[in-house]
Amino acid sequence: MTTFNDDNLTPNEATTEHFQEILTRVLASPSRRRILKGGIGLTALIVTPTFAQSLAVTPTVTKGVGSTGLGFNAVPKSLADQVILPEGYVAKVLHATGDPINASVTPYGNAGAETDDWSQRIGDHHDGMELYYVDAQGKYSDTPTQRAVLVVNHESSADAHFFHANGQTSNGVAGKSFNQFGNWDVGYRPGQEVLKEINHHGFSIVELDLAADGTVKGYKLDGQLNRRVTPHTVAQIQGPAKDLADIREFMKTKFDQTGTTVRGTINNCGHGKTPWGTFLGCEENWATYFNIPNGQTPPTDKLAMSNKRYGLPASALSTDTKRARSQGWFTVSDMSDVDGRFSRWNLAASGNGPTTDFRNEGNTFGYVVEVDPLNASASLVKRVAMGRLAHEAAVCSLPQAGQPLAFYMGCDSMNEYIYKFVSDARWDPKDIAGGISAGDKYLNEGKLYAAQFNDDGQGAWIELSFDNPKIKQYSAYRFENQADIFVNTRIAADAVGATRMDRPEWGAVNPKNGEVYVTLTNSNAKMRNVSTVDAANPRAYQDMDGLKGTGNPNGHIIRFKEASSQSDAKTFAWDIFLFGAEEDMPAEVNVSGLSAANSFSSPDGLCFSPSTGILWIQTDDGAATDETNCMLLAAIPGSVGDGKALSIKNQLGDTAREQKTFVGATLGDFNLKRFLVGPKGCEITGMAETADGKSLLVNIQHPGEKTPARGPTAQYIFQSQWPAKASDAMQYGVGERPRSATIIISRIDGGLIGT
Repeated sequence: MTTFNDDNLTPNEATTEHFQEILTRVLASPSRRRILKGGIGLTALIVTPTFAQSLAVTPTVTKGVGSTGLGFNAVPKSLADQVILPEGYVAKVLHATGDPINASVTPYGNAGAETDDWSQRIGDHHDGMELYYVDAQGKYSDTPTQRAVLVVNHESSADAHFFHANGQTSNGVAGKSFNQFGNWDVGYRPGQEVLKEINHHGFSIVELDLAADGTVKGYKLDGQLNRRVTPHTVAQIQGPAKDLADIREFMKTKFDQTGTTVRGTINNCGHGKTPWGTFLGCEENWATYFNIPNGQTPPTDKLAMSNKRYGLPASALSTDTKRARSQGWFTVSDMSDVDGRFSRWNLAASGNGPTTDFRNEGNTFGYVVEVDPLNASASLVKRVAMGRLAHEAAVCSLPQAGQPLAFYMGCDSMNEYIYKFVSDARWDPKDIAGGISAGDKYLNEGKLYAAQFNDDGQGAWIELSFDNPKIKQYSAYRFENQADIFVNTRIAADAVGATRMDRPEWGAVNPKNGEVYVTLTNSNAKMRNVSTVDAANPRAYQDMDGLKGTGNPNGHIIRFKEASSQSDAKTFAWDIFLFGAEEDMPAEVNVSGLSAANSFSSPDGLCFSPSTGILWIQTDDGAATDETNCMLLAAIPGSVGDGKALSIKNQLGDTAREQKTFVGATLGDFNLKRFLVGPKGCEITGMAETADGKSLLVNIQHPGEKTPARGPTAQYIFQSQWPAKASDAMQYGVGERPRSATIIISRIDGGLIGT
């Protein structure tokens, strides 16, 4: 989850022709797009019921949200360094970056003075999260109890200069090491700094302090289940029994010469929750932490191609041993390299084979990672059969006894694909609270598919199987076996001609009807232009004001319905639920008719409320941040096919083209409202909700993201000082440096959130 112009993203620049491109029908349009300007006053944010009903379609009736629509007034756009909520709502911080998870660790000072390794503190860049209830036996309960834990992903440490007293240092010199997009400039890193940065990643698991009515009061500092999972935590490699030996060939390193175990998890973004009660972390932009120094290259052409396709260095970036493409973790020389904890980030083939160095270390990341939050003794497991991607969420279909389970996944880079894993095992409710053993049953054996969106509103799931001739005979990369497909899933999807999408990120399954929603966060003119639009990615335009994004800078949300509502269906119907846009853009850009009450850009996180049926939409924007900080919106979802076919007129420069697509029913101010706007520079990401729908947990990630690292004598000018210096009632902690945090939102009257 990074902004659309983030250099850390590695777009799919494959040039192979797609089935989608053959099917797409387009008409040329000679007219050039006119930018229409029309303001809308702040008074339009408070909509009378009569006026709202005149704009809205009949909503889907769900528990808590009925014919009266959403029960709050939309908040306005904001550039303030605070959290903006509707009238009648309050919020407080649950925990923030650096908070201790046990009393033996000193409170966080927020000045970079901590000298511990951060393995007992809350990590950074709070992201996907999930709440789990615990029964009297300490096992997972699918009904509410008076005990619960919260699991939070920690995506990145891109703002690592905040965690050291004088910023990141190199040979003792501050400010010459790390820029905004992760480029190491000079010198060797101090080990103490590096350990802190590494351990900012992974998962934080804490017990919650629940009130008698079940609402969240805070977290327990010394909760029995409190723990951290970090990039140093040992993880098991698991997959289909017949392919497991081949899979482990790809995983062999100096750390484990058998490829049975690997180290830890990193850059977890979206997530999933299994029906049996475990947490699925999803390793996203993990490739940016590695380097090959000294002019070395991978030992084989296949490994070089694989590395390139995943954004790993396919060749040396410099002959200077003091230069790395990321944060220079492998350059540490002032601390012992126990188990290769630092050298593992160097992909150079420096030894006589893969068991003598870390050339294969990049193969050990990019997976769905399962953890049992209620059992600290259970193994961390990487589920290789679900594919190796820049994973963004793994959301489960509605479990039905006797039917397979499907897990829907996005790959978060421009021009990447949407995937589905279908279990061979059929769901048995007796497996609830089954822990990692249940994961072995459902997540090791199954079929992996990539999505193809056709121009008639239908789609197909293409199995990524070694039996598929398009894969077996793919000339650009010679697959050896099924294990090769699991490890090089992106290349297999290239081979079968899956539909390239505008940055597939989070998914969510509608609990009312099982339909699947996926955010397509954005794209740029290189990856999505007028000549490459298709029905599922139908816009290419230029935002003529503000940040002037081009391509599809505002993104959209696609949804699909499996044939016969079966999780193992091979076909589906689809349409586009919402298009992001600024409200004053012309109709061919503002396709969903957004107003000042609900305009948004770059949808990212998604979550359905199990208590109200509201679809919550979170943004990670870089295109409209001249107008507003990132936000959280509430929507009342309809169903696939409730809208119409539409032709969108696209224009970039002198090139124009019409593209047919399918759009959902217009929601209007009645059924789509802005609920929250975050502080400066943040991303709104990750949500969890108590079973009664009265406590909503939301993550505020990287406030002050654009604050540059300072030089050895320069002073920080923080773009945000949230939450310690929040300009509202949410002040939390000390100091001036911004921190990621989880907040708890509730209604003053104790009612359901959003209704």
